[in-house]
Amino acid sequence: MRQYQRLIYTVCYQFVHDPHTAEDLTQDTFLSAYSYIDRCDPAYYKQWLVRVATNKCKDHLKSAWVRRVQAQEDDQLPEPRGTPPGEARSPEEAIIVRDETEQLRQMIRTLREPYGSVATMYLLEQKPVPVIAQALGRPEKTVQNQIFRAKVILRRQIEERRQT
Repeated sequence: MRQYQRLIYTVCYQFVHDPHTAEDLTQDTFLSAYSYIDRCDPAYYKQWLVRVATNKCKDHLKSAWVRRVQAQEDDQLPEPRGTPPGEARSPEEAIIVRDETEQLRQMIRTLREPYGSVATMYLLEQKPVPVIAQALGRPEKTVQNQIFRAKVILRRQIEERRQT
């Protein structure tokens, strides 16, 4: 447990983006793993624990309770756009968050048109859809579709960067 605790916590945190939930899922992972430790070859503990943690996180995120609670929280406390989730706990983390935020801003600015201008106004300048539609002379529904497509493109670019 001491050897892989940080790794498993990191895996859980990447899924749930909440430190307390990640701690709970880390504990659940080790409890489950302890029950079945005799079924795994010691050479594969690391991979096995990561798989157990991944499955625990997926099960947690699929649970009806989590979906209902998150939906209620989203309705009550909207997060401001453009701010990174959570706060950095150390100077190193603050630098990483700042660098990642700047990389994301650069990705938004370099999107091809018509998505670049719409994404810049919506995500970076935080303008509402009606204002963007009026400024660009486009219907609101078109602007909403372009924002959606810009997010899909950005998500794909982020996933590609994580793989490299």
